[in-house]
Amino acid sequence: MLLPLLYAQFGVLICSVSVPVEARIVHEERSLYSKILVDQRGSMLCLQFSVRRDQRNQSCFDQRKPDKMVFIYARMMMASLLLQPHPKRILMIGLGGGTLPMALDRLFPEANQDVVEIDQAVVRVARDYFGFAPSERVKVFAQDGRVFVKRAVQRGEKYDLIMLDAFNGDYIPEHLMTREFLEEAKALLTPDGVLAANTFAISRLYDHESVTYANVFGTYFNLRTPSTGNRIVLAAPGGLPTAETLRARAEALRAPLKPYGISMRELLPLVREREDWDSDARELTDQYAPANILQSR
Repeated sequence: MLLPLLYAQFGVLICSVSVPVEARIVHEERSLYSKILVDQRGSMLCLQFSVRRDQRNQSCFDQRKPDKMVFIYARMMMASLLLQPHPKRILMIGLGGGTLPMALDRLFPEANQDVVEIDQAVVRVARDYFGFAPSERVKVFAQDGRVFVKRAVQRGEKYDLIMLDAFNGDYIPEHLMTREFLEEAKALLTPDGVLAANTFAISRLYDHESVTYANVFGTYFNLRTPSTGNRIVLAAPGGLPTAETLRARAEALRAPLKPYGISMRELLPLVREREDWDSDARELTDQYAPANILQSR
């Protein structure tokens, strides 16, 4: 069967920060959705979801440098600010340890965030161990991301920045990858709004995912780096900024992002239009999703 093979392939990719053998487990519980572990080695705390045969880091937090983003993918997600440097309303789907919403809250204290996390246990662990602090500006909704988006569309909500960072421990939930879902998310964006999605550069789904994003958003930025298996999709229905605009915004963001360990000098070369997929691949839909693709091979 191909599905376990896919999961094994991504065991390395998700664990961007390895967990030493001597790491000490400081919290363990089984929620409705997964087994949740928090381990510590020195000043480093890591959140893990136990899946099948192993544990996979979802978020890590250095207590000595609480602002610094440990994972490369999180720093890459912040490249979305090159497209939308002044978000006032932000939607975050998937919480993990809360690294991204907390950084955005410090950077944009006037912005309002809606954070959607299906697992209430993850919200509690993020708050108790990783410094996540819900507030009047940062509101948490313990709900499925697809349901939240659909209802938000019906209410006529709009967001300047949408970040998709939801994982079930194995991969992105398939109902958050389809054309129907992305069209609903696109409907939530303001005219100059931006969608950032954390996905993978190496996957049997790569061509299908890429074609689906292209069919919904047209041309988008495809950020990849050889040091990680993650890739970040940055889509802007209102149009992508020019190279000159990107450079100017990168310079303006250089100092504000420095405390988070984010180097705009390193990120800027990654922000390019890269059509490196099979454009004839079939798009993902609610009827044709990952399970269908993998089991048909």
